[in-house]
Amino acid sequence: MTLALSLTGCGYNQFQSGNEQVKASWSEVLSQYQRRADLIPNLVNVVKGQADFEQSTLQAVVAARAKATAIQTSPELVNDPQAFQKFQQAQKDLSGSLSRLLVVSENYPALRANQGFIDLQAQLEGTENRIAVARNRYIKAVQDYNVTVHSFPSNLTAMALGYKEKPNFSVENEQAMAQPPVVNFGKPANPPPGSNPGTGK
Repeated sequence: MTLALSLTGCGYNQFQSGNEQVKASWSEVLSQYQRRADLIPNLVNVVKGQADFEQSTLQAVVAARAKATAIQTSPELVNDPQAFQKFQQAQKDLSGSLSRLLVVSENYPALRANQGFIDLQAQLEGTENRIAVARNRYIKAVQDYNVTVHSFPSNLTAMALGYKEKPNFSVENEQAMAQPPVVNFGKPANPPPGSNPGTGK
């Protein structure tokens, strides 16, 4: 009884609730990344219809997806810094290859006019936004958990019961990553000199 009261007073309950929050946030991150992975084969099939599309760009997306989906994900991955880093890098590589594909697609008017491509691009942009939200929630949950690990007196409970700091996503460029790549469907990047964007003249 004395031990139970002592643990309660030293952050035991915080560790339990914090761990559950991290697990829930991680589950949502995986769900959104899986949603993106599921969209990519359809995108690849549509782009393949453009006979002269850059094959190296297309192959890079396929290879990056294969690498990302080959990583075994589980709740325990968040307790393994090396595995977590590998997962994060694979997803970053996939984001980069997808962004490259969408940028290159601007050079293909027929592809940009393809309704299937337009729909998939919109779904991917929405998914990237969901990924950013899920990542931010996970980052916050892990930050709160790690503060408990290092704060007194809960750090005593951490040492006694083996609670350790959990790895986290890098927050550098997080704001930039939250912005999905946008394809310019024939609109000029900048208005002509002397024009008035508000009037269209």
